Amino acid sequence: MTKNKYSKVIAGTMTWGQWGKQLDKKAFIQLMHHCIENQITTFDHADIYGDYTTEAQFGNAFAESNINRDNIQLISKCGIQYIGQTRPENQVKHYNYSKDYIIWSTEQSLKNLKTDYLDLLLLHRPSPLLNPEEVAEAITILKQQGKIKDFGVSNFTASQTDLLSKHTAVSVNQIEFSLTQHTAMHDGILDHMQLNNTQPMCWSPLGSVFREDTEQTRRIHKQLGVLLQKYNATEDQLLLAWILKHPANIKPVVGTTNTKRLTDAIAASHITLELEDWFSILVASQGHKVP
Repeated sequence: MTKNKYSKVIAGTMTWGQWGKQLDKKAFIQLMHHCIENQITTFDHADIYGDYTTEAQFGNAFAESNINRDNIQLISKCGIQYIGQTRPENQVKHYNYSKDYIIWSTEQSLKNLKTDYLDLLLLHRPSPLLNPEEVAEAITILKQQGKIKDFGVSNFTASQTDLLSKHTAVSVNQIEFSLTQHTAMHDGILDHMQLNNTQPMCWSPLGSVFREDTEQTRRIHKQLGVLLQKYNATEDQLLLAWILKHPANIKPVVGTTNTKRLTDAIAASHITLELEDWFSILVASQGHKVP
């Protein structure tokens, strides 16, 4: 059971380094401390972030942060072979889930993050060539060596998860989920996670609400505006509260480096939307009433 192993809101590090704000070491340390002071103790990484550089930046900062390793949870992902400056041998973007590669990649993440273990290792995306027995062999070795505590997947369908879980325990599935991308409520993925006691995490939890100006996002802003005063909340808090109300106990991975938005994000976990308000927000997204 992994339900309470991770903070209610998770700090996503993808934009901390080269792929975003390009924070320096001091800013990394300050942001880590801010997260922890606001009950955000889980940090979500992937080997490819920043063209395979962000984990090392985080690790170098973590080593000087005076943060107790026992007080945080570190997640990383492996498998995507990214075309970039650090791996010129990659001629095409692809996935590698061979036993040797999974073990090697995990050990690289441990070195980069300056830690002895990952709380959670995820396969970043499903591969059509994934061999579940071979993956299970790698995960068994990593667990026996104490290099990972738990194993999960990211962006996997229910059937892809089942294929793996016949050979090794899958404790988490990190999927895209938001008010503007909520197919997981309808295609069986969230049902599957609830049936199998799998912890859902979601990336891009604010969806396209602040990125795009469309009829849909205008409807959403209008409906959220009606509720702001009632809940004494910001729009992004209401979007997170909408996710957090789902009975699957979804944990949003919040990618911002803005300290106020991080503080607001954890405060959203204390907002309980009333039933009709939750549906009114869904209806605004869909543009029609529920069936």
